[in-house]
Amino acid sequence: MTFTTADLYDERGSELASVSLQFRSFGTIRTFSGPARTVRCFEDNALAKALLGTAGNGAVLVIDGGGSLERALMGDMIGQSAVDNGWSGVIINGAIRDSVVVDTLPLGVKALGTNPAKSKKAGLGEVDVPVRLGTVVIAPGDIIYADADGILIEKSAVPEQGA
Repeated sequence: MTFTTADLYDERGSELASVSLQFRSFGTIRTFSGPARTVRCFEDNALAKALLGTAGNGAVLVIDGGGSLERALMGDMIGQSAVDNGWSGVIINGAIRDSVVVDTLPLGVKALGTNPAKSKKAGLGEVDVPVRLGTVVIAPGDIIYADADGILIEKSAVPEQGA
């Protein structure tokens, strides 16, 4: 599927939620889409690493790291695991590390920024729960569209549960 988020928004308008947070783009895939899977964690990437180590089937993992830039939630090895397991992309409300290598991976990655500090590994957080990026709530199964202009969310038919 070839698309631009601007054209999608022009065609469908209020059917799509536009994420206003400003993300940096990484990886060689700059336009990506797929059904959302979600992780809510804070400075701890164990759950995200485990999930990206499973079959992605073209999904986009949305990691709500609370906007923290203190510790990276993904690096080159986890990014390579996402590629190897068929994930379309990863959107991180937080930081990544190893950005030069991540930029060479055939994966769509959006993150707030970079930090070389490793994350905690306690496994704290939640998987496949509604998460919030700015004013937009993303539930598992929602469809993500991302490109250089931003991120659009198409709500799934599954009702949301509190974010």
